[in-house]
Amino acid sequence: MSETTGASYASAGVDIEAGDRAVELMKEWVKKTQRPEVAGLGGLGGFAGLFDASALKRFDRPLLASATDGVGTKVDLARKLGVYDTIGHDLVGMVVDDIVVCGAEPLFMTDYICVGKVHPERVAAIVKGIAEGCVLAGCSLVGGETAEHPGLLGPDDFDVAGAGTGVVEADLVLGADRIRKGDAVIAMASSGLHSNGYSLVRHVLLDRARMSLDAQVEEFGRTLGEELLEPTKIYSLDCLALIRTAEVHAFSHVTGGGLAANLARVIPDTLHATVDRSTWTPGAVFDLVGKAGQVERLELEKTLNMGVGMIAVVPQESADVALTVLADRGVDAWIAGEITDRGAHTSGAELTGDYAK
Repeated sequence: MSETTGASYASAGVDIEAGDRAVELMKEWVKKTQRPEVAGLGGLGGFAGLFDASALKRFDRPLLASATDGVGTKVDLARKLGVYDTIGHDLVGMVVDDIVVCGAEPLFMTDYICVGKVHPERVAAIVKGIAEGCVLAGCSLVGGETAEHPGLLGPDDFDVAGAGTGVVEADLVLGADRIRKGDAVIAMASSGLHSNGYSLVRHVLLDRARMSLDAQVEEFGRTLGEELLEPTKIYSLDCLALIRTAEVHAFSHVTGGGLAANLARVIPDTLHATVDRSTWTPGAVFDLVGKAGQVERLELEKTLNMGVGMIAVVPQESADVALTVLADRGVDAWIAGEITDRGAHTSGAELTGDYAK
């Protein structure tokens, strides 16, 4: 009688040993993110990440703020280029900068990495980027999950998502109720496309214009792929520094939907935000997407950040101090608009004028 070989998890495409190897490779990076509240509490590989909540005793009424996000189809470019660490940096930016908008300090993050096949070095590179982003954001990476999905994803396919938690004093929460007529709208420059609009970008530049990711683009001073993978700028510590130094009424994280739509989310029904395009020049990548795809300006502005990644709304008398604080921290920022009465305006925010050349 011939022997038969029974099915196993490995024969189904799941490599437990590779997963264990990935965990070992990422441990050193995760350790670099540890805040005092997580130091010595368990460690990577446990069932849950721990955070010492006694640190919240310094608050009178601490409110926890949470956010969950991913980086969309930008992961496809990372896969094609074989560059995996920057996508983790993107993930942190998307999560923590949603948290800081209400004035909350990001405390910790967890991640979820879904792959068709575990390549330990690739997974570790993704986590390395997440850890580096957490350091820039001042938060800890306390755990996560790497899931192998053979048969659903190709061997080189992957996706990432993350969740974060922050804390803010209840009576210091920022938002629409603090904004007043006459407030200044301060724009903070983006580092490029960040992590939104890549379905449009890929369709225009790769599918329609047939551009190669390896192509040198004179306006960028580097390859198209390098420009498109430029990591998302992380603003959380800059925003927290601003709160400590100047009066701030609201922040708006410019992500999917563009500048006007995201700013409108923090404008009260009785007021209106006007942002003057002539106060800045969008980076060359935005112009390339518009020209290569014959994309109308309003469509670009509904999809891409157009060079502004974060907005702060502050009283006029705090604007100079705010700009000084941001400049000292290396953040390119400028007064881009103001808050007025809503009047006949149907939306909470609009862009006016033409971009500076």
